[in-house]
Amino acid sequence: MHPDTIFYNETVPLPEQRICNLLAHEIDKALPEAQNKIWHAHPVWFLDGNPVVGYSKLKTCVRLLFWSGQSFDEPSLNAEGSFKAAEFRITDPGQIHIEDLARWLNKSRDIQWDYKNIVKRKGKLERLK
Repeated sequence: MHPDTIFYNETVPLPEQRICNLLAHEIDKALPEAQNKIWHAHPVWFLDGNPVVGYSKLKTCVRLLFWSGQSFDEPSLNAEGSFKAAEFRITDPGQIHIEDLARWLNKSRDIQWDYKNIVKRKGKLERLK
């Protein structure tokens, strides 16, 4: 785990800290080839420079975000924003089903929209995988 992600996790309140640590551990385990860094003030994992998964502490929960998640065909993930992102909101570590999370993380590798070049394409997303 990137030192900045460790620092981020240490700055959130204890109940959410357990959620963040669990998410970071499982993401690192499932996507060992991914680059992890703080991006827009939150931990995000990238594959070949393309953001695929991250999380952030919101007022009432931790939001797990998959940039291409709307294409995963997963009923537990909810559409977020006007592009292809989907989220899962967590208030307790017990809500994280490791098997579901592992499946979503595998899909984040296999199903990707090109967010890396979205500015160059003037807001138009193209499917990579």
